[in-house]
Amino acid sequence: MLEEAGIVILGIGAQWLSWRLKLPAILPLILLGLLVGPISTLWSSGGEKWLEPIYNPETGVGIIPEEYFFDFISLSIGIILFEGGLTLKRKEIRGLGPVILRLISVGSAITFIGAGLATYFLLDLGVGIAFLIGALVIVTGPTVIAPVLQNVPLKRNLATILKWESIIIDPIGAFVSVLVFEFILSNRGAINFTPHALLSFVEIILIGIAIGAIAGFLLYYLVKKDLIPHFLLNVFTLALVLGVFVFSDLVREESGLLSVVVMGTVLGNMDMPKLKDILDFKESLSILLISILFIILAAHINLEELYLLNDWRSISILLIVMFVLRPLGVFVSTARSDLKFNEKLLISLVGPRGIVAAGIASLFGLRLVHENIADAEYITPLVFMIVLGTVLLTATTTRPLASALNVMLKGWEGVLIIGANAPARLIGSFLQKKGKEVVFIDVNSTHVKNAQSLGLEAHEANIFIDDLNEIMSLQNMSYLLALTGSSEVNKTAKRDYRKHFTKGGTYMVDTGNENLMTSEDQADIFPPFDDHLAMMETARDFPTIHEVSIVNKDHLLDILSAMRKDDSAVPLFIWTKKSELAMIPRDLSQLQTRDQDVLVYLGRNMNFGPSENLAEEKEKVN
Repeated sequence: MLEEAGIVILGIGAQWLSWRLKLPAILPLILLGLLVGPISTLWSSGGEKWLEPIYNPETGVGIIPEEYFFDFISLSIGIILFEGGLTLKRKEIRGLGPVILRLISVGSAITFIGAGLATYFLLDLGVGIAFLIGALVIVTGPTVIAPVLQNVPLKRNLATILKWESIIIDPIGAFVSVLVFEFILSNRGAINFTPHALLSFVEIILIGIAIGAIAGFLLYYLVKKDLIPHFLLNVFTLALVLGVFVFSDLVREESGLLSVVVMGTVLGNMDMPKLKDILDFKESLSILLISILFIILAAHINLEELYLLNDWRSISILLIVMFVLRPLGVFVSTARSDLKFNEKLLISLVGPRGIVAAGIASLFGLRLVHENIADAEYITPLVFMIVLGTVLLTATTTRPLASALNVMLKGWEGVLIIGANAPARLIGSFLQKKGKEVVFIDVNSTHVKNAQSLGLEAHEANIFIDDLNEIMSLQNMSYLLALTGSSEVNKTAKRDYRKHFTKGGTYMVDTGNENLMTSEDQADIFPPFDDHLAMMETARDFPTIHEVSIVNKDHLLDILSAMRKDDSAVPLFIWTKKSELAMIPRDLSQLQTRDQDVLVYLGRNMNFGPSENLAEEKEKVN
């Protein structure tokens, strides 16, 4: 009982510690597992581990019987990979820039081939094992990249590249690893293209894809037809994932992992109701499983296996992965891009391997050792070493490197606009030309294309289904402006993403539906004195944004009073001397002004006497 409770306590404690220290969780989890596992044998009285995951009936020491240990790991990895599949969306791949596409294709191929060859020649391992290790170190997981991006305010293009690469490459790397693993098993260790090996390989692929796709469509149908009550949705999904994994393995051994990845990918690419609820549940479950899994996996490593790494050739492989293959893959992938040398260099040095790499390495290592495949004992310790090395490098050097290379943001510059209608595009164009990072989200593809034609970053997404964290980086965002004609959409965006906009705040347009607005919503109205219809009509008749300088507070109050009596002008916000955005409160007694402030408004040029019209922005909005 003590050991079982201790694993959960240590795991969640490591997660909390990583949050407090702003480190990737995988780092303390693996270190704790090694500490209570193989390293503890150095000072324990009888040379035994403090934590022995596999139960030994002769000594009565251990937690999980050996015959169930592999099953527990397999099912846990299956659940984690299912969640990874849910994040692999087809529309994200279509919208990826050439740099990210090349990173996940050309860059991955360079890592796979380079690491496989380095392992094969340096350690003289079997070709199958060598290239399995190469496949496992492709992955740069989002669970490692996300904490780095949260604490290092990189320029928007770099943060987007790193985040999207990690999201897309996670299930892709897992998929490639599964394929290599299945091919090794089908040919008992070697990679020889014999008819039997090819037939077994094709069977696994076809059965895994078929069962996974059918299961994905089945769950989609059941949820769409409301045949699963909401209180059972998450646990039903969990049961179905486990059932698909086991059934697929019964139909064709070793196809279960591929089935759950495909199932998750199918669901993630369908307009499925309540998908966000499933994602939230799977995230919490994955955190618990990861916390348990990596402590027991690291603890299961024996000291003798760690001694395998006490070799200059093993260290050389780590250095080759970090300082040769990653930079080579990045510079080849970005050869024809607009990225500057310093930006390419930063991306080259941020390539941490993550939880999927370590987890699948442990799973495959245990299974191949159990199958008596030669050199399989190298898989787990070597991949764990690469994971720890790359995570340590990233966690300790990213901020000073980003500062030295001058690729950090100077401040909070982002504005997220929900809705890419005509007035929103006018506002976004103005802010972007003032140096702000502006991103649009809209479910209307025409609005998105119109915004993109103006040189604005825009994504087609449904606020009720899609997780914006998977589409874009919300780091260094200051304001959220929800400007759609739907109160429900605006309120959902404001509520779900409020925590990301503490610097500036979240605001929504008045849609005229007062019954859906709380007192807090009333205080966060933008623009302050006009509703959605008035803003749309003004943008249609006078598609121009003006700036007018402010003499003092009384002068600003006079201007606002005149605008509120005129249907052809909509006051938006104040632009400060420091090039910052300041919202206008509905309660004008709280209004504050400073020297050289400028009022920004949409509509007809009002010509306010002593004030000076500083600029006009006209955009094609139709």
